Amino acid sequence: MIMRSIKKFFIRTYGCQMNELDSEIMVGLLEKRGLTRTDDETDADLLLFNTCSIRDLAERKVMGKLGQLGRGKGARPIIGVTGCMAMAKKETLFRKLPHVDFVIGTNNITELGDVLDEVLQTGKQTIRTDDQFEENLDYLVAKRDDPIKAFVSIIRGCDKFCTYCVVPYTRGQEVSRPPESIVDECNRLVANGYKEITLLGQNVNSYGKDKPEWNCLFHDLLYRLDKIPGLERIRFMTSHPVDITIELMHAIRDLPSVCEFVHFPIQAGSNRILKKMHRVYTVEKYLEKVELIRSIVPDVSLGTDIIVGFPTETEEEFQMTYAIFKQIRYSVAFIFAYSARKGTPAFRWKDDITEEVKQDRLQRLLALHNEICIDDRKALLGTDVEVLIEKRGSRDDKFLKGRTRCWKNVILAGDDALIGTLQHVKVTGFNHQTLIGELKGGGCIQEEKLSIVG
Repeated sequence: MIMRSIKKFFIRTYGCQMNELDSEIMVGLLEKRGLTRTDDETDADLLLFNTCSIRDLAERKVMGKLGQLGRGKGARPIIGVTGCMAMAKKETLFRKLPHVDFVIGTNNITELGDVLDEVLQTGKQTIRTDDQFEENLDYLVAKRDDPIKAFVSIIRGCDKFCTYCVVPYTRGQEVSRPPESIVDECNRLVANGYKEITLLGQNVNSYGKDKPEWNCLFHDLLYRLDKIPGLERIRFMTSHPVDITIELMHAIRDLPSVCEFVHFPIQAGSNRILKKMHRVYTVEKYLEKVELIRSIVPDVSLGTDIIVGFPTETEEEFQMTYAIFKQIRYSVAFIFAYSARKGTPAFRWKDDITEEVKQDRLQRLLALHNEICIDDRKALLGTDVEVLIEKRGSRDDKFLKGRTRCWKNVILAGDDALIGTLQHVKVTGFNHQTLIGELKGGGCIQEEKLSIVG
């Protein structure tokens, strides 16, 4: 048997920031093997799809793409499926897509090279999908495209078992990464010029609870990372409200590098629906924590996730969610219509809310969020905000793009020498969800070109 050879690979990433980081690690592993990355999938010997299974639409996109590849004629590249969909579907992917060569789950990234060797040597389909994650990833091999901001994994898996969510089944139980390893990686990133680090986990607030002997919980880790010279900003996501502690709130207030933005997902405004979701908190307890963090960190911005149309949700219960959203005025919101996920407890329940009703509720909540965003940006007109300049924007490459500490996009005129620096920027207007600004001393964008509000 003649062993196939691969020289170029193409990778496409679907889903969350954790998937993006996993892709960066796989890119590093493949380049270490001597392969070259290409952005043209028709030029690749290896096609790698790092998938998401959190919503039905994400799965359908991947299945549609993989189905198209099976209809091609002639010699074809090696095709691999990784990520959450690989864990959720496992061997069934081979039955539905016989042209797929290998399947690697979220807990088996380190075996990418071995799986490739097996496929190349035997020509047989190969699968690796362990249920338990072992903290043995070489994070330093990650090949990052962004030279200023980096994702850093601190905990994988989730123990909450919300009834709608596949994550505990696709990523397994919570496993924290040793704090020394995290600090070492962050030190290396800063030494290489990185200014901002986003700490990742399905629930970062659970960090260290599975390893009490470390005596290092999430807020302790933040205090250690804040001591790294040159680390300008620390962000983190995602959080579970139950595990957001007063110690964490104090860390956000007291640590200069920690941004005043907390993803604080409520999911629904009805206690009955929250119980049905197994969110293990009530609306009242949630609001108490919101009030507490706003008293400790007055300038904090809050983000949320919300599902509308969960099984048996009434119009009155949706109105409760709407009222909570209007009361809290989230600055960032990820709002979705419920879709049943196979393998979750909710999958066994009748999906009794029509798609028409789901979409109506979704659009009403999105419209409210847009109104709140406009009000927020109007309130910022004439104020000064700190912006990390990230890159030159896509608008004919005339403008620089960055973000405030509280996650708002900003564009402004300026030289490339500003990229990677923190700048104080005066807000002069906004266009949709993007703030328009100018550096102290000039650099204002011409307003007539951007239809600026304000």
